[in-house]
Amino acid sequence: MMGFAILILGLALWSGGHFFKRLAPDVRARMGAKGRGPITLILLGGVILMVIGYRMADGAFFWGRHPATVGINNLLMLLSVYLFAVSGAKTALARKMRHPMLGAVKVWALAHLLVNGDTASFVLFGGLLAWAVAEVIVINRAEPDWTPPPAKPMKKEFIAIAATLVVYAVIVAIHYALGYPAFG
Repeated sequence: MMGFAILILGLALWSGGHFFKRLAPDVRARMGAKGRGPITLILLGGVILMVIGYRMADGAFFWGRHPATVGINNLLMLLSVYLFAVSGAKTALARKMRHPMLGAVKVWALAHLLVNGDTASFVLFGGLLAWAVAEVIVINRAEPDWTPPPAKPMKKEFIAIAATLVVYAVIVAIHYALGYPAFG
């Protein structure tokens, strides 16, 4: 039970840290650049607590990994990493999609829910999926007008693809190092 409490506290810190700018814009504006440090510490604390809580949490198990779901998960993860790269490189897709980074979080969470059918995963990945959906809604309401970023050279597209492959390989290696075989 303690693991779930820590996990939920981590999710609350993560969500609260991200929503703070939208829910209390005047307070955040008064903090100025000095507010970045405390907010970063809150977000980092949230991530640490989510990891600790997830590893400690023990609950019901509804389904496990299956070769088909592992394959679908890996394809979704590749898409997730690509969406994250698109966000940074401002590629053609970023000019069509307002929130590619939050889209990446949604795809990432969905992919992990697909292969992790336990209660702790429902809380962690379901919670982050809910946060990403809510974040998009809050941002769109606060800033209804959106101007797509300007066009970038075609080279950015190739950089995003290369970065995706490198980051994906690193993520897979980390999963294996932690004892989570990404390919089954």
